[in-house]
Amino acid sequence: MLGRLNHVAIAVKDAVSAAKIYGSAFQAEISDAVPLPEHGVITVFVTLPNTKIEFIQPLGEASPIAKFLDRNADGGIHHVCYEVPDIIAARDTLIKEGARVLGDGQPKIGAHGKPVLFLHPKDFSGALVEIEQS
Repeated sequence: MLGRLNHVAIAVKDAVSAAKIYGSAFQAEISDAVPLPEHGVITVFVTLPNTKIEFIQPLGEASPIAKFLDRNADGGIHHVCYEVPDIIAARDTLIKEGARVLGDGQPKIGAHGKPVLFLHPKDFSGALVEIEQS
């Protein structure tokens, strides 16, 4: 059921600036900044040979990562994202096993144009987990 690691997300105040060193120092491919109003963030992806790094910055004061950055002014790892072949089946299995899905439990379209859900960090050793349909 659990697929490959899709990305590690790092919350920052300026996603474009944070991603620049990966392009200049490592010649990694850097995406354009993309606002995701439904999620309250702006994203910039760094593509690596085996995964991606997602830099997320708040999109407005009501952004869900604004409080994270208040507590972690320099930024930090926000979540990890794993691919799943069927997000509804994965959600139902996770709930059956005691995991809590954040929000209303219905997938939203994420940065890659695919359905995503977030899982409560207390159920995953303190790590916020995103699952994305592959």
